[in-house]
Amino acid sequence: MDARISFITLATADLDAARRFYVDGLGWEPELDVPGEVLMIRAGERLVLSLWVEEQFEQEVGPIRRGEGLAPITLAHNVATEQEVDAVLADAEAAGAPQVQPGQQRDWGGYTGYFADPDGFRWEIAFNPGPIGQIVL
Repeated sequence: MDARISFITLATADLDAARRFYVDGLGWEPELDVPGEVLMIRAGERLVLSLWVEEQFEQEVGPIRRGEGLAPITLAHNVATEQEVDAVLADAEAAGAPQVQPGQQRDWGGYTGYFADPDGFRWEIAFNPGPIGQIVL
């Protein structure tokens, strides 16, 4: 098996809110948009972000764990400079991100901040000057 991710699928409680955030707010272009069912957005050369209505997600995949705290996943978007981190976080806030944590220097040498989408999934916006960060630019 190749080391590759083709789709990231997130269950969404409100597909219309997700569409307003990602498409209208952030300006991402849908590859597939089926109202009331699924929204798919190309997020890389061979990567699709799939936002799927919770009920249909659970029918196929199984019950969603619910409760306090954050979903145990982050999605990361790496950029080339610290200034780009701040700019992307500002764009997310303007798009209606319900929570934004400003960029800050990290102990490992990078600069990152976070925002949440309408379902609370956390996006890390990162400037990673190390070798692993450079392979994803």
